[in-house]
Amino acid sequence: MKAFTYAAVLLLAASPVLADDLVALSTTATAITGDISMDDFEMVFANGEKIEFDELVGDHFVVDGEDVPASVYSVKDPSVTELLNGNTLCGTSAVTYVASWAADDVTIVAMFDTQDVPQSSGDMCASFSYVYP
Repeated sequence: MKAFTYAAVLLLAASPVLADDLVALSTTATAITGDISMDDFEMVFANGEKIEFDELVGDHFVVDGEDVPASVYSVKDPSVTELLNGNTLCGTSAVTYVASWAADDVTIVAMFDTQDVPQSSGDMCASFSYVYP
C-alpha cells in the first residue's frame, strides 16, 4: 500500500501544469500582447516574451468598486518588456504586479507598476481582454 501511495504522489508531482491559452479580444491586447498563455507561474506573450510570477499575493480584487474573485501575482523580475510592434505593457515603467479576473466570458488581465500590492483596478497602468478559443 505504501508503494502505491508513493507512486501516486510521484505521478501527481510530475504532472505538468497546463496553461490557459487565451485569444486577444481588446484592441490593446491585439496590438500589444497578441494571444497569450497563462498559468500560476508565468504569462507568455505572442512574440515569446514572458513575465514570470513570484507568488500569488491576493485572491480577490476591487473592480469598479465591486470586490471580485481574482488572482493577483507579484512579478519575479520586474522589467520593461517589448512586445508586438515595439509596444510595452506599462510604457517606460516595469510591471511589478499582474491581476486577472473574469467578467462573464472575458478574462481581464491588468498590469501594475506599483510598489505595493494593488488593491483595485484604479491602480493599473494597463488592462487587456482575452477569451478562450
